[in-house]
Amino acid sequence: MRMELRHLLSIDDLAPEELREIVEWAISVKLDDGLFEEFTPLSGMTIGSIYEKPSTRTRVSFEVGIDRLGGNPLTLLKNDIQLGSSETVADTAAVLSRYLGAITYRCFAHGDVVELAAGAQVPVINALSDLHHPCQAAADVMTILENHPNSEDVRIAWIGDGNNVLHDLMLAAAALGMSITYAVPKGYEPDADVVKRTDKLAKESGAEIRMTHDPVDAVTGANVIYTDVFVSMGEEHISDKMSDFSGFQVNEELVENADDDYIFMHCLPAHRGEEVTDGVMDSNNSVVFDQAENRMWAQMSLLTFLIHPAAWAAFAELH
Repeated sequence: MRMELRHLLSIDDLAPEELREIVEWAISVKLDDGLFEEFTPLSGMTIGSIYEKPSTRTRVSFEVGIDRLGGNPLTLLKNDIQLGSSETVADTAAVLSRYLGAITYRCFAHGDVVELAAGAQVPVINALSDLHHPCQAAADVMTILENHPNSEDVRIAWIGDGNNVLHDLMLAAAALGMSITYAVPKGYEPDADVVKRTDKLAKESGAEIRMTHDPVDAVTGANVIYTDVFVSMGEEHISDKMSDFSGFQVNEELVENADDDYIFMHCLPAHRGEEVTDGVMDSNNSVVFDQAENRMWAQMSLLTFLIHPAAWAAFAELH
């Protein structure tokens, strides 16, 4: 019987030591080829995933990951249920809790996933909102640690918008002692409350967190370069936004300022020719498809940690 109901709405819902252990668990599971013949912590459970936005990586990674853990994935598209239309979010949460072992929710407004979690009696995982993307951040730091195991040596350069992906990347990096410099155009700075939370974590871990408006400044000496689309899903109507990101493309000239062994990261989908060139995206430094795969492994660790902590802990002790 679960003693404590926990949700994951932003990556700092996890204590720093929990985040590190969850990522290390995911790396161990990824390397254990024969594990899933016997390790099925979600056996007999159905995990529901609600999608307000189209999805490739999130949907496939959750469905395959849940199946590998012995559970049954149930995908609920926006028009499949009455969430927030003829039924309140709270009532939907109460009903789904009677059927499901956990709920993941990919939504527009962060307030909706907060409301869903408040009404749920099973763990709720934010699979993306306009403010946070914790599952992406878990996969991101997993990918970084696979390439740079000593987190104190990691120097991340973020180039682009101060968006939801940056928010949880900042929080995760600060929690693990990874330094990050984020270069954003003026007017596109990250959320002030997220910055405050990041700074608090950085003081505890010793990470250096810095903002600049100069991409060259950000990437100089970096061993991780990360970007995202400049115009996110749902922002297509903002016709003049692209012009504000002039000079922020991650291209061959910009990355020359980074360490020779830098890794390039992107949460995908990439708009090639806009925020990144083909030359960088397809270079030997690019780990974007490892990063995409790691969404599955990181989410498998998160699901097991939240739903079946005893099984998660037992596996951790063996590895």
